[in-house]
Order: sequence, then structure tokens, then C-alpha cells
Amino acid sequence: MRERYGLDRRPIGTWVAAGALILAFIGVLGVLSLQINANPIEFRLVAWSVASPERVDVTFSVNRPADAEVICVIRAQDENRIDLGYATVTLPPGSRDELVEYPLRTLAPAFTVELLGCSVDGPPGVVPPQFPPGVVMPDQPWAEG
Repeated sequence: MRERYGLDRRPIGTWVAAGALILAFIGVLGVLSLQINANPIEFRLVAWSVASPERVDVTFSVNRPADAEVICVIRAQDENRIDLGYATVTLPPGSRDELVEYPLRTLAPAFTVELLGCSVDGPPGVVPPQFPPGVVMPDQPWAEG
């Protein structure tokens, strides 16, 4: 084929251009992946305790930019993983590290409590309340009275 058509081999420029395009594509994917997965806040559930049959005291920590409003979602469940309490907690801008204590109203004594997520750009994309049909979610937060 080489003798008949005069084709020797591909020019080195084609290989260099293809390699540069592949590296650029991988770089763009890397940058996009970092931006999508970057969460400017850290949060964790520190402790919780059943204070009464209708209340769970939840303590969680949030590390965030001091000028950011944070929205966190917590829930309490029974041993069958049925929701007993669910709350969206808004933390106004303040200190960078914050320890939050929240009295979560429940329908019965809780078996477990979860901090589902926190976000600085609106409500976090977490599981919505999952109360059984006909059960009304209790008003939040718990208040004595």
C-alpha cells in the first residue's frame, strides 16, 4: 500500500493533536467533578438523647464559611425505620464552627436520629419526610407548654 499510494505513515502532528485533545478532555472532566462534589461545609451528628416520649435532644456540629446561611435536615425514627420527627433547621450566618442543639419533637420515643444533610445553597437534596399515611408530622421545634 505504501508503494502504490505513497502513504508512509501518519504525520507526528496528528498523534500530538489527538493526545492534546484527550488530555484537555480529561482535565475538563476533572475540574467539573471537583466543582460538583465540592461542599463548602462539613457537618456531623455529635449526640442525641431521648428527653421524653415526645422529644429528642439533638446536637450536631457545622463547619462552614462564616457569612453563609446553612440549612440542615434532621429526622428521628423508630425501630422499624418509620419517621417520628423531621425538621429543617436554618442556621443564620455566624461563627465558622457551630455546635447546634435542637429539641426535635417526635410522635413517640425515638430509636435512632439522623442528620440527613446540610447545604449553603438552599435546602439539601435529602430524603423527604416519610410518615405513614394519615400521620401528621409534628410541629417543630419542641417547645414546653
